[in-house]
Amino acid sequence: MVEKHHLTVAGLDKLKMELDDLKSKERERIIESLKEARAQGDLSENADYDAARDEQARIEARIKELENIIKNSVIIDGSGSSSSNLGKRITLEFDDGTVDEFVLVGSLEADPLNGKISYESPLGSAILHHKVGDKVLVKPDGGEEFFVIIKNIK
Repeated sequence: MVEKHHLTVAGLDKLKMELDDLKSKERERIIESLKEARAQGDLSENADYDAARDEQARIEARIKELENIIKNSVIIDGSGSSSSNLGKRITLEFDDGTVDEFVLVGSLEADPLNGKISYESPLGSAILHHKVGDKVLVKPDGGEEFFVIIKNIK
């Protein structure tokens, strides 16, 4: 079964830009590096050539990975729902009274330091499909359980 990748429109655009950059600029750069390394002569003991080939393999692998992700992506559209869903900005109040805001995203876009949490994370899966005012129990893997209250959903 093909794995689907949940992405926001912005996340998909970011991946497409990276793919375009790899196909145009990075491929050209590595081709030039390979030409320069070949010009040095004997390829059997040419560290520059080996490094360029390794870099080429890394770039080609990333291109294939991005093409697969883009091909199998599902666009997240959080509009039209009053419950906490993918693509929604959710304000939470924690047990200790602190309030924080997160955007619920797919795992590929997750960036907790910038307020983007995966719907597959313990916190994300706990708050998924809840409404404003709900008190939700979060069960972190191997951690202490705690409650959050959903204060706002945008």
